[in-house]
Amino acid sequence: MKTQHSQNTAPDVLSLDDLAKLANYSLMESLNCDPDAKADGVDHAPRQVFSGHYVPVKPTPIAEPGYVTHSHTFFQELGFADSLAESDDFVRMFSGDLRQAPEPMRKVGWATGYALSIFGTEYTQQCPFQTGNGYGDGRAMSVLEAVINDRRWEMQLKGGGRTPYCRGADGRAVLRSSVREFLAQEHMHALGVPTSRSLSLYVSKTEQVQRPWYSDGSRSHDPDTMVWEPVAISTRVASSFLRVGQIELFGRRARNHEHPNALVELEQIVLHLIDREYAEVIDPSLSTVEKVVLLAQAFRSRLCSLVANWLRVGYCQGNFNSDNCAAGGFTLDYGPYGFMDAFNPYYQPWTSGGEHFSFWNQPAAAGRNFEMFCRALEPLLVSEPDALQQLNGIQAGFANLMQAQLEEMFAAKLGLDSFDAELFSELVTLMLHTPVDYSLFFRELSNLPDDIEPLKKSFYTDASHAMVTSPPTYATEPEEMERRWSEWFTTWRSLLIQTGNGNTTPSRSMDEIATQMKRVNPKYTLREWLLAPVYQQAASGNYAPLRELQTVMTQPYAEQSKEVEEKYYGLKPTEVCEVGGVSHMSCSS
Repeated sequence: MKTQHSQNTAPDVLSLDDLAKLANYSLMESLNCDPDAKADGVDHAPRQVFSGHYVPVKPTPIAEPGYVTHSHTFFQELGFADSLAESDDFVRMFSGDLRQAPEPMRKVGWATGYALSIFGTEYTQQCPFQTGNGYGDGRAMSVLEAVINDRRWEMQLKGGGRTPYCRGADGRAVLRSSVREFLAQEHMHALGVPTSRSLSLYVSKTEQVQRPWYSDGSRSHDPDTMVWEPVAISTRVASSFLRVGQIELFGRRARNHEHPNALVELEQIVLHLIDREYAEVIDPSLSTVEKVVLLAQAFRSRLCSLVANWLRVGYCQGNFNSDNCAAGGFTLDYGPYGFMDAFNPYYQPWTSGGEHFSFWNQPAAAGRNFEMFCRALEPLLVSEPDALQQLNGIQAGFANLMQAQLEEMFAAKLGLDSFDAELFSELVTLMLHTPVDYSLFFRELSNLPDDIEPLKKSFYTDASHAMVTSPPTYATEPEEMERRWSEWFTTWRSLLIQTGNGNTTPSRSMDEIATQMKRVNPKYTLREWLLAPVYQQAASGNYAPLRELQTVMTQPYAEQSKEVEEKYYGLKPTEVCEVGGVSHMSCSS
C-alpha cells in the first residue's frame, strides 16, 4: 500500500482522462444487478426492488453548475491537481452529467437498497410499499470506483436526482445541507475521526427547490415556513458505502426465504464487504464461516473506537439508524448532526431524533446497530453451531469493549494514565451544574492552568444557556460550586503527577502531558452557529466565508492566528439560543 502524497509530490491526475484510467467497478462487476433494472439507467420512479445488490441509475444533472469548493487536502492525498476541480469535464461529471465520461468510465451510476432498523427494531413502514423493498439510496448514487495509489475509492453524488428508492421525493440536495456535509466530512477527518470524505461541491446557478425550514429568528421546534433554496451536488468518497442496513436487508431476505437466491446474495454481499473493508485483517484463504466470525469481531472493534471518538470531540450523529451506520466502521451520512456547545448528555440536534440517539446514548445506539448486524449474519452460520456461538459471544461482548474504549478516551482527554471513575463522575456533575462548554473546557484544561480561573472561559453564565442546553439542574450556591470546582481541580492536578503505582514521581513532564492532551482535545469544532452564516452567504453567491471556515476547520488542533481565535473560538452567542436551524433542526435537506 502506497503512502499518501506528500506536499512536494507532483499530482498524477491532471484531467478526467487520467482519472478514467484508474476506473475499476468492483461492486457492479462482482455483485448482482436488479433483474428488473433498465440497462440505460433511466429508472427514476419509486418501485419495489425484490433482489439484486444494485440498480443502475443515470444521474439527473443540475442545471448550469457552478464551482463552490473542493477539498484541497483530499485532492492532494489522491494525487489530483487542484485545477481539476474547475475543469469543464470534471465539473460536468461530478454535477451529474455522465454522458461524456471518458472510457472505461461508465455512463450510468448505481443505487442500492437497504433495510431500516431504529435502535434495534426493524421497520418497513418507511417504505412506500410497506414491504421494505422500496427503501434505499433515494438521492445518492455512486458514479465511479477507482483504484488510486493502490487504494480503492467509491465516489458518490449526493443530490444527483431520483432513484427507484426515492419514495416520491425529488432526489435533490440543497446548498445548505450540502455545505454542512461537505465541511463536516473534512473537519472530522482532520479531527482524526474515521469518516467518508468530501471531494467537490457544485451549485446550480438556476435550479431551486422548496424545502420546509425556519423563518429568521424562529424559535419554533419544527420548520415554520417553506423556502426556495439552490440545489447542489456534493461528491462524497469512501472505501465503500456499504451499510449495516444493507447487510441487514439481505439478512432479512435470507432469514425469511424471500426468493430462491436470497442466501447466496447475502453471502455475496458479506464477502464483498470483507474484500472492500477488511481485506487487510481477514485472510482470504479462510472459509466463509471463519471470515464471518472475524468480520463481526473486526467491525465491533472499529465501531466502538468510532463512537468513542464521537464523544471525544463532542459530536452527535443525531440519527444513528442502521442505514446510517457504515459497515466499514466510519462516520457516514451527515444529516441532522451537531457539535455540542454547553455539555448536555441528552444533546440531540435533530427535532425527531429522540433521547435514544442523543449524545451520551450513542454507545448504546451503536450496540443496537451491531446487534442487527450480527443478526443479519446468522443465516450464514445456521449449520455451524460453534461459529454461531462465537458470533453470539462477540455480540455479547460489545458493551464491555465499548466501556473500555470510553474510559481510555476520557482518561486521555484528562491527561491521565488511567481512568478515574470518581473524578470523572464529579466532573460530569460540575459541568452540568455550571454549565460548561464541552470543547472549550477540555482545550483550556489542556493548557494545565494553575487554578480554575482560566477554565471559566468555558463557563456559560447566561441563564438562557443553562435552561436551553442542559437538563434541569439543582440550585447550588455559587460559593459551593466554586469550592467543588477547586477541590476537583486539586484532585485532578495531583493525579497528573502520579504514575501507575501511585508514587509522586512524574511519569511524564507537564509539557508532555499538555501536548498529549492537545492532540485529543480540539481547539476548533464545527458549531452550527458558525455554519449557518456561511451557508446563508453561500446561497447568495458569496463563498469566501465558507472557504475560510473550511481552512480553519481542517486545522482543528492548531493554534491559529489571533483573528481566527477571536472569531471561531468562543462560547455560543446568547442571541442564537433556541433559534431553529441553529440550536435544533429538522432533517429537511
